[in-house]
Amino acid sequence: MARLVDVTDVNDPRLADFRDLRDVDLRVSLEGEHGLFLAEGAKVVRRAAEAGFTPRAFLLQPKWVDGLADVLAASDAPAYVLGEKQIAEVAGFHLHRGALASFDRKPLPDLGTLLAKPGKLRIAVLEDLVDHGNVGLIFRNAAALAVDAVVLTERTADPLYRRASKTSMGNVYSMPWTRARGMEDILRALRAADVVPVALTLADDAITLDELAAMRHERLAFVFGTEGAGVHKKTEQQVDHRVLIPMEPGVDSLNVAAATAVTFYATR
Repeated sequence: MARLVDVTDVNDPRLADFRDLRDVDLRVSLEGEHGLFLAEGAKVVRRAAEAGFTPRAFLLQPKWVDGLADVLAASDAPAYVLGEKQIAEVAGFHLHRGALASFDRKPLPDLGTLLAKPGKLRIAVLEDLVDHGNVGLIFRNAAALAVDAVVLTERTADPLYRRASKTSMGNVYSMPWTRARGMEDILRALRAADVVPVALTLADDAITLDELAAMRHERLAFVFGTEGAGVHKKTEQQVDHRVLIPMEPGVDSLNVAAATAVTFYATR
């Protein structure tokens, strides 16, 4: 069972995993260097534990201890207990759901493993998306709408970063995912696994999402591009189909997370 530790000094070095959470660059560097990630909120903490990630430490307000009693009972990591104001001082902001936990990361699977499933397959490919909130929402949509795995390019934001995991409601922990070096490697692997790659784009020669759905491809991979510029032009030319979501006049595009939900549902 986790050891409950009452902490009186907010500068206690044992709280290092939980400091400066507003500094995105520092946190990304620190978490990558030490192979950890943070989960925020009781529900997200629970989902990380249930997905088999190993806790390093917990940081809790007293009122959250009972609510996470079963999670704490299954771990031997320390559980540091502080008041609401003290946790805000450590983290750098007020936590509405006063529970944090740090976990060890797991090694990522290789792309070939994710593509080895026989039969129907749906893959989401995120090309250089940098907004953690959008990445988290896309993982949530993928989990809800029967996508089998998510593939990220090197520049895409970390789905285990606190904001991403929070917006995903913890679904990042159960959704299979990996990173690949670049789109050419990803497209090569997709075609070797008989997966048809398509890109969501506003290109003039794009077919509609309805037309894609009518083709009834058994194995599909959807490429979604950056929040501003969209899919890279080179990628547009390398996929099998360019696909657009028809919209009313005067609306030029959907938010990328919304576009994934529409796409996943239409081709499920």
